[in-house]
Amino acid sequence: MHGLTGMLVLGVGFLGAAQGAAAEMQSRDDAWWTGPMLAPSAATLPIGHALIEPYLFDVVSTGDFDAQGQHHPGGRDQTLGSLTYMLYGVTDRVTLGLIPRFFYSDPAGAANSSGVAPGDLTLQAGYGLTQYHDGSAVPAIALVIDETLPTGRYQNLSRQSDGQGAGAYATALSVYMQDYFWMPNGRILRGRLDLTYTRSSSVGLQNQTVYGTAYGFRGRAWPGAGFTGDAAAEYSLTRRWVLALDVVYQYNFNTRVQGTAGDTLSPLQSDSGSGWSLGFAPAIEYNWSARAGVLLGVRVIGIGRNVGTSVTPAIAVNLVI
Repeated sequence: MHGLTGMLVLGVGFLGAAQGAAAEMQSRDDAWWTGPMLAPSAATLPIGHALIEPYLFDVVSTGDFDAQGQHHPGGRDQTLGSLTYMLYGVTDRVTLGLIPRFFYSDPAGAANSSGVAPGDLTLQAGYGLTQYHDGSAVPAIALVIDETLPTGRYQNLSRQSDGQGAGAYATALSVYMQDYFWMPNGRILRGRLDLTYTRSSSVGLQNQTVYGTAYGFRGRAWPGAGFTGDAAAEYSLTRRWVLALDVVYQYNFNTRVQGTAGDTLSPLQSDSGSGWSLGFAPAIEYNWSARAGVLLGVRVIGIGRNVGTSVTPAIAVNLVI
């Protein structure tokens, strides 16, 4: 944790190095945070407290990398979306919650969505294995389990842009870590490292689906498993203002689709192949208090193989009540 986060944030060290080691150390009470754009916190909520964090974002596709890693520019597909973390501290170590999603797609050269529609719903349970204490070398560590339910449309689509779900039950197991570092100027740098492995169930398919099948198809899809690693850092410029950065690596295994198509029931099989991406998400935070703040950032995916490239501006409000 210390090594990965330290490499990520060397670029901000110069902000206070000239002031020397004798600078006054900022207290954690003097640093307010919303959290970075992508990496959730390893700190579980205190008993009886809730977190509500709605995001609004706009995924703008810029092309894709093929299986050989060559980039091909594409049309500017856009997907407007929202997701909201709704979490509650059941005990000081157990946090439960859900994450609803809504989408509206506007693909280039094709019909847009018929309306705003729900995506898949995620249920979340987190357990705090350790808690951070000043002066301790042990970071906050949490074990988190997500179960995503197929509540979004994914098959029997009249238009491709109405597909906003995966159709599969997905189980994700995550380890979240969070630690604090004091820079040479005394300001706090908060680091996070989140690791997630996801597996999905198979899903029956009919007609036009989010898996690229057309009318008349009958069959099944086996979504590939995935791994995500997110290293993030936040630098406390002032009590209210924070600079944040996520560096996110994602690897997706092959997704297979198999079935029959058309009146002749011709066999059809396709494989997506495995792929990976590296994304960056710089952001700036402003906090009204220790329990309320807003974040403005952008995620850029521009490195990878067999994956789409995109730019995603986003805004989020973080409220702890």
